[in-house]
Amino acid sequence: MTSLQARAAETARAYAPHEHRPLAGYLVAMGAYGALAAGLAAAAKLTGRTPPERPALGDVVLISIATHKLSRLLAKDAVTSPLRAPFTRYTEPAGAAELNEEVRDEGSSVKHGIGELLTCPFCLAAWVSTGLTGGLVLAPRLTRLAATALTATAVSDFLQMAYSMAKEKAEG
Repeated sequence: MTSLQARAAETARAYAPHEHRPLAGYLVAMGAYGALAAGLAAAAKLTGRTPPERPALGDVVLISIATHKLSRLLAKDAVTSPLRAPFTRYTEPAGAAELNEEVRDEGSSVKHGIGELLTCPFCLAAWVSTGLTGGLVLAPRLTRLAATALTATAVSDFLQMAYSMAKEKAEG
């Protein structure tokens, strides 16, 4: 163990002496997020694309709903579980085609931090919205098309749930 790793481990123990907190993993995640944001900014500069001074309200609504759907799809959907499997362990179904998973705690702070990120739709939302917002600058037509599909799926999900609730209520 290097002195930097030892110092990081000691900081983590001092921060949360009664609970494991993967601070090094969080630092890696924050660095990766910063790299994503910097990469999008660099790509915009290199391509001469400029962000709007004020995003259109329609784009904000579209990206917001698409962010909600894509974040839940990545964090909870059964079909995307192979992406999370190296960092999580299946625990139980969560209803409405979603899964509950627990983060693997196998000694790697980075792996644990990634697992926490991948199982939290709220945490993923910042990443997804940054990617979609960057997409509006770099490839607006394609981004709007993809966001429209995600938004339509989110609306459909809510309609399916409303239908199921109405049917249950009618059947008594």
